[in-house]
Amino acid sequence: MNAQTVTVLGAGYVGLTTAALLAHAGYTVYVVEPNKERLKVIKTGRSFFFEEGLDEVIRTALDMGMLVPTDSYKKSVPESSVVFSCVGTPDNPDGSSNLTYVFAAAEETARHAKPGTVYVQKSTVPVGTGTRIEGKFEELNANLDYVSNPEFLREGTALYDTLFFDRVVAGGRNKAAVNRVLEIYMDLEKFRDHIAHIARVRIGARGDQYIATTLNSAELIKVTSNAFLALKISFANSIAILADKADADVVEVMDAVGADNRIGRAFLNAGRGYGGGCFPKDVSGLIASGLDYGVDLEIMHAAQAVNESMPGYVVDKLQDTLGEPLTGKKVAVLGLAFKAGTSDVRRSPGVAIANKLVAAGAQVITYDPQAHEEAAPDLRDGIDQVKTIEKAADNADAVVITTEWDEILDFEAHDFARLMKGKILFDAVNQYSSVEASTAGLTYVGVGHTT
Repeated sequence: MNAQTVTVLGAGYVGLTTAALLAHAGYTVYVVEPNKERLKVIKTGRSFFFEEGLDEVIRTALDMGMLVPTDSYKKSVPESSVVFSCVGTPDNPDGSSNLTYVFAAAEETARHAKPGTVYVQKSTVPVGTGTRIEGKFEELNANLDYVSNPEFLREGTALYDTLFFDRVVAGGRNKAAVNRVLEIYMDLEKFRDHIAHIARVRIGARGDQYIATTLNSAELIKVTSNAFLALKISFANSIAILADKADADVVEVMDAVGADNRIGRAFLNAGRGYGGGCFPKDVSGLIASGLDYGVDLEIMHAAQAVNESMPGYVVDKLQDTLGEPLTGKKVAVLGLAFKAGTSDVRRSPGVAIANKLVAAGAQVITYDPQAHEEAAPDLRDGIDQVKTIEKAADNADAVVITTEWDEILDFEAHDFARLMKGKILFDAVNQYSSVEASTAGLTYVGVGHTT
């Protein structure tokens, strides 16, 4: 067992990013992916999902022989001193986390790992999960040290977030094991400028914190962090709805509110609501964890309800602006990924808005620079996907911007006006220039934002 060899279980957003970066920090890294098609793509030096800069990091690591894609626990785990679990945690119907893959990965690792191996849980799991896994290790007579090391990366900026992190959190009962995990990130820190150059990621500020905690605290930190950010977004959207009724501007309001250092401006952007694989799941997971411990987190129920209402609010406001039913109206929806910089469409507000428009009788045309294929299964029948903004906007009665891609926000307002039949430009992310839209003769509409 080589102290400089690690295994990463699962090659999703977290796992593949972690594996590829550690392979540039002096570690030989096995990345275990059971999906044959995904594994085949990774072996060619590419990611099976879009993440800016990641392909270059994977390809270089493969060429150096430091990244070893495999589907075998037996070939990888016994060679490693540290095993990172980054397997999926899909939702159960009640909103709680499905831990089937988490426990299966832990048990399979226990069958192959050498004594003293540090088992690191990076997947987001409910508080108390680590204690249950430690119990499984005892049942299997596996001498493994368990550490919770939650991830904080954002899709679209995964490389930057991992290289120039705000904090690394590690929690466990064995202090030596916790320190071993923190040391891996300290090693990564030494190489991060070099890796950033390979990935063409900007060099970030160095305000890193290495935080050692108890096991349960580490597990609770991640979901609490994401749930609080989701709460800020839903709060901003609640104020946006009020701003629409009171003839105020939510951007002006939140700029001034966020100028208070005790509050901060981040995540107070109103719009069509949040989506993706983290915020909705972590809010649901925190609610479910609270109920497991007899705590009803009513504030998170409210945040969840506001978020779920926002796509419908956008469609209703568009219809009110038109002053007539949407039946037969041609509406272009620009953006299907849940955020810019990724192809991920999980719980995408853009997809939800497109589907609700169809349900209201509109003829819907969609465009996204990266999420075309991933969105297709989630879109209702009759929605036409096109490959350019021009084709989407052509002869449209209204255009709805639903993802903040630069190429959409930078598209000239006078080109929208030239292509469209109607005049309504609905900015559901509140980031397009209202001045340029108005100057071009368009009717600019935002979410609580009109100026």
